[in-house]
This record gives sequence, structure tokens and C-alpha cells, in this order.
Amino acid sequence: MGTGLREKAINLRKQGWSYSIISADLGVAKSTLSNWLKDVPYKPNDEVRKRIKEGPAKSVVVRHQKRMASIEKMHDIADKEIGAISNRDLMMLGIGLYIGEGSKIYESIRIINSDPYVILLALRWFKEICDLSNKNFSIAIHIYPDLEEHSVLKYWSNVTNIPLSQFGKTQIDARENKSNKKKRKLPYGTAHLTIKSIGNRNNGVLLHRRIVGWIAAINRQVRV
Repeated sequence: MGTGLREKAINLRKQGWSYSIISADLGVAKSTLSNWLKDVPYKPNDEVRKRIKEGPAKSVVVRHQKRMASIEKMHDIADKEIGAISNRDLMMLGIGLYIGEGSKIYESIRIINSDPYVILLALRWFKEICDLSNKNFSIAIHIYPDLEEHSVLKYWSNVTNIPLSQFGKTQIDARENKSNKKKRKLPYGTAHLTIKSIGNRNNGVLLHRRIVGWIAAINRQVRV
């Protein structure tokens, strides 16, 4: 490699340019520059110092953009993998939800969760698979003292399309050992969705036994 390039590299280094910039400008490998310039005094110039200062912030932005692009790509793949939810899919989703979040004792039907999408899935399952209607639903909200009760109730009523007249008494958790950090994690509290039979055993105790039967049938097939 010619002495002309080496002299240019030395001159640029004396001007305060970094190996990366000199390498890109002259087309010389950093390993070669390291050998050429190891004895050249170096003091970063204003432009290099600016790039060094801005480097971490730009790196964070680039990582965020890559992460968001990856998330979007995987969501697109997931959408195609899931496709349209069939009636059978909905039935199994609901049973799985009830296994994790539903009441299995006292022959009362209840699902508890803070995620509105989980509650919406439960409502759709109860309506389309269990043949219930809006009048069979009752909701009670559990909140921390830092939340405004009326706003929370209005939120859940809007999400579920269940009138406030079907909401039970709000439970406020005032226990002193609950940290403020945990309180802020549940901005709308926890919804306790309960089924009312309204005098029809098929929508009450018999439905509970049916759900427990579905769970038992699945459990028999998943044993290893």
C-alpha cells in the first residue's frame, strides 16, 4: 500500500479523526491504520467528539427500530398462523381460559382477570359456546385506593358493553402492605366476571358441572 495513503492517514489522524472515519475515507483497513498510526498523537476533534457523544443515543434508536421491525414481522407471521378462529377454536380457548382463571369450586361460574381482552374472550365464550346473554353477566371490580372508582367502572362498562346496573359493589384493597409500584400496574383494577343463572339451572349449577366436565375430559387426554 503506497506511502501516499499512509501520509494522508497520518495527516487525518493529526487532525483528530478516528480510525473508523479514516478507514471509510481512504478505504484502508483499521488493522493497517493501527500499525501506521500507533505513534501519532491523537486528540479527537469537535466532530468526532460530537459523534462520540451522540453515538449511544443513536445506538438506542437503532436497536429500538430493529426491535419494533422484528415485532411487526413476527406479528404478521403469527396472524397468518392463527387465521380465523373457528367455533371449535373458541370452545377450546375458553376452556383453557377457565382452567387458568375460572372458579372450579362451590358450583359458581366466575372468571377473574385484569386484562380486558381476557374478559372479552370470556364473554364471547359464554355467549357463543355456553349460550348465555348479557343479562347473565355480573361484574365486580377490585381496585386499589389510588384509582377513581367511577372512571374504572365506566371503563369496564364500555369495554364489556355490560350496563353499570349489572355491576356489583366495588372492592377497594386498602391493605397497607401493597406497594405503590404494584398499584400502578393495574390501572383499571381486576374484573370479577360472574354468571347469574336467573332461575335457569342450565345457566348455573348445571353449566358449571358441564364446564368442569370439559376440563376433566381434557385432563384425561393430557396425562403423560
